[in-house]
Amino acid sequence: MLKKIFLIALIVPAASQIGLAQNTPQTKTTTTKTTTTKTTTTPTTPKTTIPAATKTVPATTTTKVVTATAVTTAQTPDQKAVRAVFDQLVEGIQKSDVETVMGVYQNSPSTLYFNNNGSVTRGYEQDKANREARYPKITNALLTPTNIRIEMLGAVGALLTCQWTQTQDYDGKPEVASGRMTLVFKKIGKDWKIVHLHTSPDNPAASRPVFPSEKTDNQ
Repeated sequence: MLKKIFLIALIVPAASQIGLAQNTPQTKTTTTKTTTTKTTTTPTTPKTTIPAATKTVPATTTTKVVTATAVTTAQTPDQKAVRAVFDQLVEGIQKSDVETVMGVYQNSPSTLYFNNNGSVTRGYEQDKANREARYPKITNALLTPTNIRIEMLGAVGALLTCQWTQTQDYDGKPEVASGRMTLVFKKIGKDWKIVHLHTSPDNPAASRPVFPSEKTDNQ
């Protein structure tokens, strides 16, 4: 009997719950699908600007060709004085002026001249006499020295070298010659004087007598 009562007690509440469950509105469950979009960010590569090719212009090296006629360094007072005496010599020759030419030479029997024609003149007076005989017949003389070089030999000595070309009319006939010249200067008192002249052709005749060993392609 007790078992029946207990079973009834259990069944009634259960039935009530079942009825309640049937009367309760059903709730519709909506499932929302969320779509996640994966955004892939590609790193932006900075645009590299390639500079235009730069044309490299090589530095221009100016090579200055220096001859003895160009003044490359400041001349000393003595060098300037020697050059002034040489310029006086050139002026005197172009004017066929004996006194102007002889004024640059030392007035001494020891003054020595090795001439362009291979001869030798010894002494100031002999050279003066030679010029006095020759100059009246010379006109239109033009002496052009080049590659002038002056080297001081201590305090009272100097050496001047150059190349030269000379044109003139002698006794009405045109003449032309060229050669090399060496002048030795000595300071006498305050003045510079030429004590030795040596001049020779720069293009001597092939037939001139020389030692076979001295014959070269570049004379």
